[in-house]
Amino acid sequence: MIDKNLIAMALAEDLQGGEDVTSVSTIAADSVSTADFTARKAGVLAGVEMAKAVLEEVGLTNIVVKKSDGEAISAGEVLLTVSGNTRAILLAERTALNFLGHLSGIATETSKWVAAVAGTKCQVRDTRKTTPGYRQLEKYAVRMGGGTNHRMSLSDAALIKDNHIAAAGGVSEAFSAVRSAFPSAPIEIEVDNLDQLREVLPLKPDLILLDNMTPALCVQAVAIVAGATKLEASGGISLESAKAYADSGVDYIAIGALTHSAVVLDIGLDLRAE
Repeated sequence: MIDKNLIAMALAEDLQGGEDVTSVSTIAADSVSTADFTARKAGVLAGVEMAKAVLEEVGLTNIVVKKSDGEAISAGEVLLTVSGNTRAILLAERTALNFLGHLSGIATETSKWVAAVAGTKCQVRDTRKTTPGYRQLEKYAVRMGGGTNHRMSLSDAALIKDNHIAAAGGVSEAFSAVRSAFPSAPIEIEVDNLDQLREVLPLKPDLILLDNMTPALCVQAVAIVAGATKLEASGGISLESAKAYADSGVDYIAIGALTHSAVVLDIGLDLRAE
């Protein structure tokens, strides 16, 4: 996936209308080099096409992509190689690495959660807790790590939460209002306890979100719903407890940490010695 607008903004931010004073001072204008983007740590790759597009944006065309998004990578592996003007390579370096490391960090973190629930029907989903402007890219990285996406925007589906219920005067009122205004929109309702679950079940929502419930309560919720709708657990879930939630029988676990807390994967760029 490529976002050219973000690339242009990032490069402009780096130059601030000026030029790279270090490279201009130390490197001849006609200098040519070959450089490798290399993984320093193992993980799952995402953002390689963004890195390639950054290089192309500064005029570099001799680029060889060696690993694809979604692939597991090992420390020391070369991900892509570029040859061309040395100043251009160094101008693109940090922007390309920022995208590559950030998105690969998300894919790598997601893969850990997916592995934790392996063998169950439960799917790992992201949230809207994304970096402003980066949602499409970050949710793409989640998919590269084996996860699935929740709604991309507020217009995709309705998620009736406590504040909506309070504003509408009750959960039934909120549900009816959404169904009336947007008849075809999927509707998810958040509940905090089993009594609320029993209250909303007759409304036949497309999905019910079990907020901050323990795995034991999720087991009871699954039994109460008995397949009438899908269930999603969210809040208070750790990597260590993920399997317990998945084993409860819920269809999804929603994990904000996939995008808001993923550690950047260590990837570097090195000019080859002449």
